Amino acid sequence: MQVVILAGGQRSTISNEQEGIPKPMAEIGGKPMLWHIMKSFSAYGFNEFIICGGYKVDMIKEYFMDYYIYQSDITVDLKTNTVEIHKNRTEDWKVTVVDTGIYTSTGQRVARIQEYIEEEEFIVVYGDCLSDIDVSSMVEYHRKQGRIATMAVARPTGRNEALEIDAAGQIREVKHDEEGSDAWTNACLYVLNRKVFDVLHGDYNLEMLLTRNLAGKGQLITYKHNGFWTPVETYRDRVNMENLWNAGVAPWTK
Repeated sequence: MQVVILAGGQRSTISNEQEGIPKPMAEIGGKPMLWHIMKSFSAYGFNEFIICGGYKVDMIKEYFMDYYIYQSDITVDLKTNTVEIHKNRTEDWKVTVVDTGIYTSTGQRVARIQEYIEEEEFIVVYGDCLSDIDVSSMVEYHRKQGRIATMAVARPTGRNEALEIDAAGQIREVKHDEEGSDAWTNACLYVLNRKVFDVLHGDYNLEMLLTRNLAGKGQLITYKHNGFWTPVETYRDRVNMENLWNAGVAPWTK
């Protein structure tokens, strides 16, 4: 199953880079956040990725084109213009990077990669969130429910929209700035059927398109995740994740 990563947002504000970089390319422990997300999916056997780029998409393309070099030790002979690879390290990944536009909404970004989707089901994840969601379990749940879309939900971090969800897992209402023991928020991870492309119209974010076009028809179900999940939206968020990684207790690693 292919994993679509939304990585096309504007210049990152979570990095010290003066010239600006795409947010998913901001580093945690010397690796781009994008790498961390891909490693977490790879741990569950999902190794084919479609990256929806936008702002400085060429930086993402170059990273993967030179990935083999970045991950290995090398000796460069400047006189003979040759490169020797030592301790080569790589990943069993197939990566497609698509320029989906700079000012495109998340709904439009997913719509624009339809031609690259090869199976009936696929995963979509945001490129600025980290979690320990059991993706295999979520995919199995999605298939059992038989809906067009399954949205992972997690406990709010204090700055997210709260979703009112009924006992069957369907969304009833979206609330703002509300916390509580029964509050849930969009965890920015979806399992989708190809039929979803029929509703991805207009300049709207993905969550709005799904809730507007599918929730009322019973075709959007939620997958409740009680574990670790966090958006990485500020410099402070990135530093907190960096500290977890350096301490060897990063929850998103398996």
